[in-house]
Amino acid sequence: MNTTSNTNQPFSPIEVKLESGRDYYWCTCGRSKSQPFCDGSHKNTEFTPRKFSVSEDKTAWLCTCKKTGNAPFCDGTHRKL
Repeated sequence: MNTTSNTNQPFSPIEVKLESGRDYYWCTCGRSKSQPFCDGSHKNTEFTPRKFSVSEDKTAWLCTCKKTGNAPFCDGTHRKL
């Protein structure tokens, strides 16, 4: 899995290569050092990572602002924050 980030904004989406048939866990708390994926930093909080998978191999932009209406995928909400 490769990731890149646009650092022009505090909450820029991260481009990732996703593989079909694999389970991913998207960070919902914002504390993970492995953004956009969960690293367990949510422990002892009310947050739970969001499990997701894709039906075909693809590249996607995953949300880091945690305000997207299409979790875990970026919908541009970070531009309004």
